[in-house]
Amino acid sequence: MRKLVLTCIASGICIASGYAQSLFTYGPHSVTKEEFLRVYKKNSINKKPDMSDTALRSYLDLYALFRMKVTEADKQKLDTVPTIDHELDSYRKQLAKNYLTDEQVTNKMIHEAYDRMKEDLHVQHILITCTPGSDTSIAYRKIDSIYHLIESKKADFETLAKQFSDDKGSKDNGGDLGYFTALQTVYPFENMAYATPVGKVSKPFKTQFGYHILKVLDKRPDRGQVKVAQIMIGVSKARGEEGVTAGRNRADSVVAMLKNGAPFEEMVKKYSDDKYTVNDGGVMKPFGAGHMVMAFENAAFALKKPGEISAPVKTDYGFHIIKLLAKYPVQPYDTLYPTLKHKVENDSRAQTARDQFFNKIKEKNGYKEYTENVAEITAKLMAVPDTGKGAKTFKAEDYKFMTKPVFTLAGKNYLQNDFVKFAEGLTRGKLNGPKNAVIRDAFSMYVNNVVNDFEEHKLVEENPEFKNLMEEYRDGIMLFELMDRNVWSKAAKDSAGLKAFYESHNSKYNWEPGFEGAVYKFKDKATFDTGMLMLRGGKVTDEEMVKAINTSSRPDGVSIQRGRYEFSRFKDASQAELEKDRIKVISSTNSQFSVVVAKQIFTTSTRKTLDEARGYVVAEYQDYLEKQWNEKMRREYPVKVNETVFKGMSAKK
Repeated sequence: MRKLVLTCIASGICIASGYAQSLFTYGPHSVTKEEFLRVYKKNSINKKPDMSDTALRSYLDLYALFRMKVTEADKQKLDTVPTIDHELDSYRKQLAKNYLTDEQVTNKMIHEAYDRMKEDLHVQHILITCTPGSDTSIAYRKIDSIYHLIESKKADFETLAKQFSDDKGSKDNGGDLGYFTALQTVYPFENMAYATPVGKVSKPFKTQFGYHILKVLDKRPDRGQVKVAQIMIGVSKARGEEGVTAGRNRADSVVAMLKNGAPFEEMVKKYSDDKYTVNDGGVMKPFGAGHMVMAFENAAFALKKPGEISAPVKTDYGFHIIKLLAKYPVQPYDTLYPTLKHKVENDSRAQTARDQFFNKIKEKNGYKEYTENVAEITAKLMAVPDTGKGAKTFKAEDYKFMTKPVFTLAGKNYLQNDFVKFAEGLTRGKLNGPKNAVIRDAFSMYVNNVVNDFEEHKLVEENPEFKNLMEEYRDGIMLFELMDRNVWSKAAKDSAGLKAFYESHNSKYNWEPGFEGAVYKFKDKATFDTGMLMLRGGKVTDEEMVKAINTSSRPDGVSIQRGRYEFSRFKDASQAELEKDRIKVISSTNSQFSVVVAKQIFTTSTRKTLDEARGYVVAEYQDYLEKQWNEKMRREYPVKVNETVFKGMSAKK
């Protein structure tokens, strides 16, 4: 229902202007022509707005009522209700993500990614992992010693990768990652790879996975993408060389049949072990560098003309027979821009762009960090005992007298105890892991959180689009809360009012002729036959029937409903066809069978009790309350339309 409120009656913002014309007033408040038209046209998305007198007056009446209710919500200060305040804060943070970025930096990164996509890199690497928050010096010393062994030519890269690398996916291959291009690995790794000349080894560098060194074996122009179909002959590793030989022989026989004219699609159905493509004629999604194992990728790109078929290609999965379907060069920048933009904004690059944007905000707003005060609070937190009762725990309350500033932003000081409060909420008062690293990361997150919150609130003041969206959302959720209090929840909770409304309208709530009893729905003929045997056999409880028919392999074999039903609901269950306590099959198809057992038959219309009619009564009582409330609003906020201004925007029809 909230969605309905937000989308059907989106609110507007009156941007004060010396030339703004008042279109109408409601009580002491006014709405400009500009505001009204902006909201009216916004609600005419995908179609030309109807500017006729009738349409405009109808919407004006609706919008005026909306503004009255929002004004009433403001009077009641509903935006201070904790749940609404929290929801507004969450929406602002989510919405602000689209604005808190440097568009120039983002576009630069998109261009960079596109330029790099024109080139494939063949890389080896060695990884020494270090878990987040741990002491990184051990991992760094290890990778640095490996780097110096390679640089001094005391050992080769491949041997050291096999011996020391923590990357299980590549260490057995001497750290060989094959070819890849932009946007296929984390940004710091990609940066170092593209910055390292062919044949050279990079210095140690850090990513989220740990410390790396890499060696660039080759750089080549990107080959674009290729689309192929395959027949995969699986090889059982348990059979060893015997399994490999059997797989090769089978693949060779398939190739021979293809050369003799056998259709590729039929060979896929008969022989392919790839469950993901076997039902699609072996067709795979287009792929480029770095998406397939190297042997498969090279064989696919080696094919020249569509329709050409490769010799069997061996990989760890088995033998592959590849048919070329199409080749696609790198697409133009404008074509790829939307895809690249989405990838860049969701890639580790996004943090780089965000960091640059935050640095600009800090510089613009006089950010100054007091390193000596940061060091002082860090030392106090470092003194938290590592053992004993309450080991590594801290409470912000214990640091409330530490009031020196840790940094200043836009003239406001943020104090040592402010940071500790944030750190307590972030870590739940527990310094797990190396304390120095935890405190350092918490402080960095605190600074970013303050800068982010500062800029979010400035957006409302400086960005009209953001301000409009926030105001619309605020008005919408406050109206929802007001509607809930005055209509929806009130109708459900006001038992006395609901009963009085029912008593004054109870002639409307009647049962048509029908029956009281059970309706059995069977999934198929087998469950129907079982159920009928049980019903005809004598007394059987619902639980007994469900237990007998609904099994783990067929959990929905039967469903049973009991209650009062009107004959009009069942086209095959009229008063003349039903008898008390007799089994009546009312529908029979291949997919479902329905059976009725009536315990009581009602031949005339009877009055529904409040409980029986509750759903209908509540809905009509809500409608009644809303109409009463609308009338009250219109009395309190009488509307006066400036007819001259109105006629100036109306195209009479």
